[in-house]
Amino acid sequence: MLDKLIAWMSLPIFVAICSLGSIVTIFAGDEGMWTFDNLPLAQLEEQYSFTPTNEWLEQIRLSSLRLNDGGSGSFVSSRGLVMTNHHVGLNQVQNLSTSEADYVTNGFYAASIDEELRAPDLEIDVLVSMDNVTERIQAATRLANDGRQALSERRAEIALIEKESFDLTGLRSQVVSLYRGGEFWLYRYKQYTDVRLVFAPETQAAFFGGDSDNFTYPRFCLDVAFFRVYENGEPANTSHYFRLDRNGPSLDDLVFVVGNPGSTDRLRTIDQFRYERDVRHPAYLNYFETYERLLREYANRGTEQARQVSNILLGITNSRKAFTGQLHGLESPPVWTSLERREALFRQQIAGTDLSREADAAWTAIGHATAEAARTFKQRVYRNLVGSTLAEIAEIIVRYVEETEKPDASRLPGYHDSELPSLEFRLFSPAPIYPNREEHLIAGFLEAAKQELGSDDWFVRTVLDDRSPEETAAHLVRNTELANVEFRRALVAGGTAAVVASTDPLITMMRQLDPQRREAEETFRQSVESVLEDSGATLARARFSAFGRTVYPDATFTPRLAYGTVKGYPMNGTQAPHETTLFGLFDRAISFGRNGEYALPDRYWQRQNRLDLTTPVNFVSTVDIIGGNSGSPVINQEGNLVGLIFDGNIESLVGRFAYDSEVSRAIAVHPGYILEALEQLYDAIPLVQELTEGS
Repeated sequence: MLDKLIAWMSLPIFVAICSLGSIVTIFAGDEGMWTFDNLPLAQLEEQYSFTPTNEWLEQIRLSSLRLNDGGSGSFVSSRGLVMTNHHVGLNQVQNLSTSEADYVTNGFYAASIDEELRAPDLEIDVLVSMDNVTERIQAATRLANDGRQALSERRAEIALIEKESFDLTGLRSQVVSLYRGGEFWLYRYKQYTDVRLVFAPETQAAFFGGDSDNFTYPRFCLDVAFFRVYENGEPANTSHYFRLDRNGPSLDDLVFVVGNPGSTDRLRTIDQFRYERDVRHPAYLNYFETYERLLREYANRGTEQARQVSNILLGITNSRKAFTGQLHGLESPPVWTSLERREALFRQQIAGTDLSREADAAWTAIGHATAEAARTFKQRVYRNLVGSTLAEIAEIIVRYVEETEKPDASRLPGYHDSELPSLEFRLFSPAPIYPNREEHLIAGFLEAAKQELGSDDWFVRTVLDDRSPEETAAHLVRNTELANVEFRRALVAGGTAAVVASTDPLITMMRQLDPQRREAEETFRQSVESVLEDSGATLARARFSAFGRTVYPDATFTPRLAYGTVKGYPMNGTQAPHETTLFGLFDRAISFGRNGEYALPDRYWQRQNRLDLTTPVNFVSTVDIIGGNSGSPVINQEGNLVGLIFDGNIESLVGRFAYDSEVSRAIAVHPGYILEALEQLYDAIPLVQELTEGS
């Protein structure tokens, strides 16, 4: 499960492992998450005798989607039908569920348009155009005296570009930094905010094998969900979409994945890798351990409490397992040696060039900046009311009324005019809020903050104010009105005066915290962010001088195209097959007594005799992916959909930093399983007809 947390923490979840040989080359095997403006066409032709046409590329780009819950998806019919992973859509399934109608446990199917349920706050984007704005942004910072001024002027120019584009087109406009500041591109997205749930299987089918099988293979998951986008109250007319190929891919077939990989760090420095290994990963693993314990404590209170945290718990256990694998990779001597050799190769390539002195200074500056980031890391993690939707709403409102009174270019990131529609969509979401869960998580993380930061920390003192964590949580949650959407709207409409006058305890708390938070954030921008951006741009220029655009940029949760072949791999002294079948699914369930993580929904046993047990279930390929790619379509050379990405194997858990096509595998749901399950298990014949229309 690739990316349960990417939407709210921007944490990279899926990665791939490197070998000593492949990492020191600039391009190896099927490696790469390529932008649409810079595809490896020569390599594709040389390796696979295939060169995609412009029409082919436009079709797959306009058929592919980004979901603001942190994953990818695709159009799969002309009537706005969207396919993604169950685990990507799980937050929306949870929001639509109640104690009486638990769609997470029991699944959901809308047999008609009228039965489709509107998701409270799901936004889906499709990339419609791209413009290179590198020269304009570099010109805006050319006269800057230092990194701090360059950062300020760069962000002001980005805000201006985004505003101009938004005002002109009405499209979501986002300037994306590529190659660590080597290039800047303006991406324009068409947004859909009326999104409705069509189908989701039971979690036991979607996440069969649970946490034990997560990041492993062979797998047997029906990790699929269908939504539909609407315009003006009617299903959207989507002329670009993928047709499902029920037969799926064969062994050694060339396949492509188009999606939105979230975050990689393959172009970073050794000092930054050391920061990940020694500071960030250990601290986050401790954080995940605390979060998981609190969620399990709450879930143990009863069935309804377990339902309320099921989606968050799934994300936390996923992240904990992923970060553990990443850390083990960074602690591996062969992997670390490979990372050092990659940087040494880069230094060797630019030695003696005009940029070598600047690059050396940049490496030194990045070392100092990462040391400062390490010093303040725990504070940046724990100076928050973690897990609280109400606290997040309060923080946004307090900042919204202040930031929107400023000129657009002077605002904090997230509050620019081009970003406000998406921000307001989330802020005024009618998604359910669970007060008891809020209290439990606020109290638990305030206790953790005391332990990690000390009782004298200004955040701890301000929030607790001589009360216990439990008393503070109860006071904040039981007396706030922020669960009421109309109350939020009134506060925002009243502007600064209404927020300053408010006696709501969470608003009052955020007003108290905000000045010190802003000061801390500004210090961090000056001492860390500005240095990393400025020095990163210097190294990007040096990298371009050495390697040009033969290198793909790190992932940025923006559309990318990757390719590879369908094949198994050596595993535990044997060989992993390229695909699994329904025979294997039932065998695995029976082998574990049909219990716990290996229990199948009753319908599987009741209708087992209706199924073709030779049907492929999941398959693996060498395609290079990472968190954010969950829900990405796997397509063949004809542009037909032959799979649905949902995970990576355990061998891949260091690929945030490097990649090895020998053992790293992307795991996908086979379209044959999706259609077989819809037909024989869920009686979803109208949905099957829509999916196979024209095939």
